[in-house]
Amino acid sequence: MVDSMSSDDEQDYYSDRDSLQGIENDDEDDCDWPSPNVPSCQVITKESLLAAQREDLHRVIDLLTLTEQHARTLLIHHRWDVERLLAVLVEKGRDRLFSEAGVMVVERQGLSSSQSSSSITCNICIEDVSPDAVTTMDCGHCFCNDCWTVHFIVKINDGQSKRIRCMAHKCNAICDEAIIRNLVSAKHPDLAERFDRYLLESYIEDNNKVKWCPSVPHCGNAIRVEGDAYCEVECTCGLQFCFNCSSEAHSPCSCLMWELWTKKCRDESETVNWITVNTKPCPKCHKPVEKNGGCNLVSCICGQPFCWLCGGATGRDHTWSSITGHSCGRYKEDTVKKSERAKRDLYRYMHYHNRYKAHTDSFKLESKLKETIQDKIAISESKESGIKDYSWLTNGLYRLFRSRRVLSYSYPFAFYMFGDDLFKDEMTLEERELKQNLFEDQQQQLEANVEKLSKFVEEPFDEFTVEKVLEIRMQVINLSVVTDKLCKKMYECIENDLLGSLQLAIHNIAPYKSKGVERASELSVCWDSDGSSRSMKTSNADSYLRQCNVGASELSRPSLDDRCYESSSLDESGCSTRKRARKQAAGDDALFDLNLPAEVIDKS
Repeated sequence: MVDSMSSDDEQDYYSDRDSLQGIENDDEDDCDWPSPNVPSCQVITKESLLAAQREDLHRVIDLLTLTEQHARTLLIHHRWDVERLLAVLVEKGRDRLFSEAGVMVVERQGLSSSQSSSSITCNICIEDVSPDAVTTMDCGHCFCNDCWTVHFIVKINDGQSKRIRCMAHKCNAICDEAIIRNLVSAKHPDLAERFDRYLLESYIEDNNKVKWCPSVPHCGNAIRVEGDAYCEVECTCGLQFCFNCSSEAHSPCSCLMWELWTKKCRDESETVNWITVNTKPCPKCHKPVEKNGGCNLVSCICGQPFCWLCGGATGRDHTWSSITGHSCGRYKEDTVKKSERAKRDLYRYMHYHNRYKAHTDSFKLESKLKETIQDKIAISESKESGIKDYSWLTNGLYRLFRSRRVLSYSYPFAFYMFGDDLFKDEMTLEERELKQNLFEDQQQQLEANVEKLSKFVEEPFDEFTVEKVLEIRMQVINLSVVTDKLCKKMYECIENDLLGSLQLAIHNIAPYKSKGVERASELSVCWDSDGSSRSMKTSNADSYLRQCNVGASELSRPSLDDRCYESSSLDESGCSTRKRARKQAAGDDALFDLNLPAEVIDKS
């Protein structure tokens, strides 16, 4: 056995390793892999939730010179999107911004001396109460505390505590949080705590950029994504999921495709297809009956005889040529076509499901290779064979995991992309056949290389000579690069040639990442000198109004020339098209993924 590699071999080995772009090392400290176009994601824990909410609150408070409750009302109305709020401010002006959100920023007028000394009639209960027993909201409406309290309690129990409006008829104003808290806590302290919890959790429930981790049992974390919602993220608990639909990571399937596929596999709809093909319903009890003989006069367990050819009820007696009380011989084309279509659909589903299941099972088995390979590496290093670095093997294993997962989910995608369920009117038969051949060619190339990579990774290299190990190393390196390029090529085909050419439907998928699903980093929290917490997030939204030449003291409605459409604009839904600055994720754990596909979460 050769004790060490030659200098040329060792130089070639490290040059090969340096030439690998997109193949990562598990022990590397460099984690600057996300590109500027990749949305960064952060984990919001129970401890950092308050800091994350206060971050957006203070940005609005500082820019608009508001109280905290008014800033929270504005943000809840705009679903905690600061960019959208500022865009509406520039587009419509301060007055429209406040009125649409139900914010009334007015100076309260005190009661007159005559009014303060006399009783006040509440317009709700029509009772005369003392001035100390009434409360006036920012909108100017005044009612007794008992009526306000009952109103608040009803709204909190109905789940409307985040935006409790004034009781006055056609009043759009949102009630003061402090008043709600004080009045409710006097009679129901538990409801007051629930009210505060709802306000705190509104940052997650009403925020399009934040979602709860769908882990079961729940880990208590939420994920905040800056950028496109069509992405796949990994929580610190280890669960990987699609941020848009909260299902398991399913790219290259779109969310709708994956929802239909899981439903098709879960509700045993194909069993119904088999029953349709191989049985016929009894005309009396409607139970499915399977024919077990050659005679076309069959009997159900309920005792009803019927004709197998047409399904009609008949008498019990029959001869070689006829059945008593029945005659059928006319050709029914619709019935034949329906039976043939059911068979064809069943065979097509079985084709894609069997291959999806096979690659999913392979992925589960291959995920157990990590410990085995680590043991083999330890044995090889103890032999002092001269090969000091086995990162090529771990890199190849991680590439195998990702490629196998992409390959398994490509079959549900193909099932719906080239079927009649979603895109029947989008393509002609010729176009569908051409695109299907193009996709299946790439799919077969990826499948062949993934199987080759799996074969070389599972080799007992700890029993081989150095020359054999070097040969396996080159094969693993080359196949890792090839499979990565084939995955990228398949995604480009899906995004540009298949989904990108659709006219009637829009299907978005999470982009392909050579490094795997991005692991969310925990939100950093720092403490100010006054004891309040705030997050360390950096954003260029605070300079948004400065770019539009709008200050905190000058927020009147701008003219058409001063609206700064180049900086931000509103789309048809009223959302800002301006994107936030994106950050890079940190942590070596963001590089690799060894998690199995999560179980499908039934959100109902």
